[in-house]
Amino acid sequence: MSPYENLPRRNFWKTGVAQSPATEIAELYIKKFDIPADAQIATAGSCFAQHIKRHLAANGFKVLDLEPPPLGLPPDRQLAYGFGLFSARYGNIYTVRQLLQLAKESLGLLQPAHGVWQKAERFIDGLRPAVEPLGFAEPGAVLLHRRSHLGKVRSMLERMNLMIFTLGLTEAWVDAADGVVYPTAPGTLGAPVGAAALEFRNFTTAQTLDDFLEFRALVRAFNPSCRFLLTVSPVPLTATASQDHVLVASSYSKAALRAAAGELAASHEDVDYFPSFELISSPVFKGAFFEANQRSVTPAGVQFVMDAFFSAHRPHATAAGPAAAPPAQVDEACEDALLEAFVK
Repeated sequence: MSPYENLPRRNFWKTGVAQSPATEIAELYIKKFDIPADAQIATAGSCFAQHIKRHLAANGFKVLDLEPPPLGLPPDRQLAYGFGLFSARYGNIYTVRQLLQLAKESLGLLQPAHGVWQKAERFIDGLRPAVEPLGFAEPGAVLLHRRSHLGKVRSMLERMNLMIFTLGLTEAWVDAADGVVYPTAPGTLGAPVGAAALEFRNFTTAQTLDDFLEFRALVRAFNPSCRFLLTVSPVPLTATASQDHVLVASSYSKAALRAAAGELAASHEDVDYFPSFELISSPVFKGAFFEANQRSVTPAGVQFVMDAFFSAHRPHATAAGPAAAPPAQVDEACEDALLEAFVK
């Protein structure tokens, strides 16, 4: 008997893909575990991950927000100052190394040597450069705000039952002195104060895997019941600092991240993988969910991804009744999109 003889229809391209309309492919995702109604969910990751928090909250899930906006702050100002994007105001976390070092810093295991950056005559937090667009008058104010932020991150790590993390990039800029990763290249939103030398780094699948395992071990040391749901952003790179064409570089990044996420999910019962990358980027969908620039995901694409998620993880009733309608589309806040300004 062939080992393929009694496999379900979803295991064959002909019956699992070719014979179904692309938007009606069944069982593309089978959840590994349930998300209880009382689960405290933390979200983090790249720009695409910003959609996840809004949709989860709109569908009755309990999404942590440890740094809510001040009362009366208009919605456009909330976005500009990094409120409401994720479960704390850490901004976009593009690499797993960046996630790991944030956890270490919040636990007192890491102190970046060059975390304060200068932007014109003001000072900003180089590890989340977009959350205070006007910056601060003094470096000490940056450190004070960061200390408060790290306390909120620590609380999030302690309270969360599930972290949904979207892997976005493998390319990063690393301080040669202490190995700290920064979310933007120097000169994009500012530059380090002092004689810091930042080097380009393109993380491998193995490094990504090891970094997440270290992060998982850190969290589970004091929060042993926490689970993790990984996904890979379908958004290609805006630009690459490697020697490759941006299309080739983007393919490498997504392949490395997808391989790491798949291996983590296959090896650990507390880690699941949700295929947002495949739902947008697969040739089956013929680019239908990308904007004209072939990079940005359309609102219909975001909704398609979230519908697939909620078909497995059913929305919970909200206090006002059944699950809410999809939230209004909000433009992503992405530092890496600023790199287009350097096109000549």
